[in-house]
Amino acid sequence: MTERQTYLLVDGENIDATLGTSILQRRPHPEERPRWNRVREFIEDEWEQPVTALFFLAIDGEVPLAFVQALLAMGYQPVMLRGAGKVVDLGIQRTAEALIERDGDVVLASHDVDFLPQMTALAEDEDRRVALMGFNEFIAGGLREIPGVEVWDMEHDVQAFDAPLPRMRVIDIEDFDPFEFL
Repeated sequence: MTERQTYLLVDGENIDATLGTSILQRRPHPEERPRWNRVREFIEDEWEQPVTALFFLAIDGEVPLAFVQALLAMGYQPVMLRGAGKVVDLGIQRTAEALIERDGDVVLASHDVDFLPQMTALAEDEDRRVALMGFNEFIAGGLREIPGVEVWDMEHDVQAFDAPLPRMRVIDIEDFDPFEFL
């Protein structure tokens, strides 16, 4: 019998675009991007099982070799897709659909509502844990409403960044620390 595992599906373009456009309002510098090794390690610790980490990339020119090598070194499998349209979305949707027939838990790192049908179907399996990861305030409402799905904030829960991001957020009073504002 094989050990249960988690499948992490990373929509890198969506995370990067949200970070750049909605939070930083400019292209992120390398030191401002998520520490992807922390993301994988967080999930392994949280659910206490191995993670198969798939990082989906659209390739329309040269392969970003340095980034791909860095992903491999951190235990990710780059899934490099080429073609017309939203190839990353299509790749993640097809992978999520394939996982419906397979045992294992699933984490989607994206804010995109395009994955609602697949994530809903995955969450319908009562023996499967399903989570969303991103910036809480930007995760599509439809995804948040899927019963039983956990939501992890990349900055606050996962601590995937080396420095605080300039974000506006609503804070539960139980979590309020006035020293963050002083």
